[in-house]
Amino acid sequence: MNLDFGLSMHQEQKLIMTQQMQMSIKILQLSSFELQEYIEKEIQENPLLEAKYDKKEDKLDYKDIIKYLEFDDYTHNNYVKSDDEEVSPFNFISSKKSLKEYLKEQIADFNEKDCMKYICNYIIENIDSRGYLQISTEEISKEIHMPLKLVENALMIVQSLEPYGVGARDLKECLKIQLYQKRIENCKLLQIIDNHLEDIAENRYNIIGKSLNITPMEAQRYGDIIKKLQPKPSSGFYTGEEVNYITPDAYIKKIGEKYYIIMNDDLVPKLMINNLYKGIINKNEDKSAVEYVKNRLDSAAFLIKSIENRKSTVYRVLESILEMQREYFDYGEKYLKPMTLKEIADNLNMHESTISRAIRDKYIHTSRGTIKIKSLFTTSIKGTSSDNMSSINVKKLIFNLIDKEDKKSPLSDQYISDELKKSNVNISRRTVTKYREEMGIKSSKGRKRF
Repeated sequence: MNLDFGLSMHQEQKLIMTQQMQMSIKILQLSSFELQEYIEKEIQENPLLEAKYDKKEDKLDYKDIIKYLEFDDYTHNNYVKSDDEEVSPFNFISSKKSLKEYLKEQIADFNEKDCMKYICNYIIENIDSRGYLQISTEEISKEIHMPLKLVENALMIVQSLEPYGVGARDLKECLKIQLYQKRIENCKLLQIIDNHLEDIAENRYNIIGKSLNITPMEAQRYGDIIKKLQPKPSSGFYTGEEVNYITPDAYIKKIGEKYYIIMNDDLVPKLMINNLYKGIINKNEDKSAVEYVKNRLDSAAFLIKSIENRKSTVYRVLESILEMQREYFDYGEKYLKPMTLKEIADNLNMHESTISRAIRDKYIHTSRGTIKIKSLFTTSIKGTSSDNMSSINVKKLIFNLIDKEDKKSPLSDQYISDELKKSNVNISRRTVTKYREEMGIKSSKGRKRF
């Protein structure tokens, strides 16, 4: 065996991701809510960073611009409101009422002894966010040292309250309470709730019919009654969980024949660098302190720069989208063209991954409401007469076919595929199935009416 040993040199290109580059990429892909949290964290950790939240001194208040542009009649500015007339619509929003508060209000009006009201309120305190009681009457009896019979009577009172179904121990009991309170007395309905809820979900009315000795059509009618009941009694009540409302990253507004992109500067506070660092660096006495300040200064400056780059990148992406999808913004979803990340990336001489990060979890406010930027990117379906059709429009065609079908004989995915091909939209059965499921539409078996 001959072994040759030697030294050789060769060149290769490698991209080394610095910490700053990683931070810039991270900031670009953050949603508005995540960006706010990230900045708050950085402000707490970096003493050189200062945040200015008061925007009164800003030259332009974009919210006021948007509010002004909402008027179709631009002559409205001839009319000046007095201070007394400026009434906020938020003055009329009622305070959040929780389910427990609503239940306790009803108990307070009941003509019951204080002892019974006390037990009812204790039960209400143990009702979870769905409206269910997750503790047994035996446990309650032991905890409050009350007879079990009294606790069970109190539970019956709680279960008689609105919304119907509250205080149930499980789904079956919840549904039965609602039937009882609605004065719907039918033993077959109760049997279906006890034994066939899964069959209802899967549209297996033949099985239910055989079990109860009724026709599938009758079984489906019973199923329709059960489907109208509320499986979560707490729906519509404040549960203590705050909702993170969508904040648009930009506003797109048409004035005359031109569209304007107005970036939402209210997303983040105005960041500045504390002048305290100058004194420490100028004194130059403690080298470790100077080194720390310089590191913090670099970090703060790069954060500010990264936020500006994020804003600039999102703006450029929106400009390119606006150019490609002008008809969509003019006339609506029907005119949405197929558009890919690669097309926008090529237009802006950027990488696809940059575009992907720039649109991740970001929203724009348009005349049609607040929409996710990502929803404007759709794949194309090649047809013989229609060169390119967006997947959204194909979904609409599928929806329309299903909407008009005979529910006693629903259309199969293969039949829908064949029908679309007649309209020169070449789409496979598998794709029909995929789009149907994305729209939350059941299969032909699940849509069948008896």
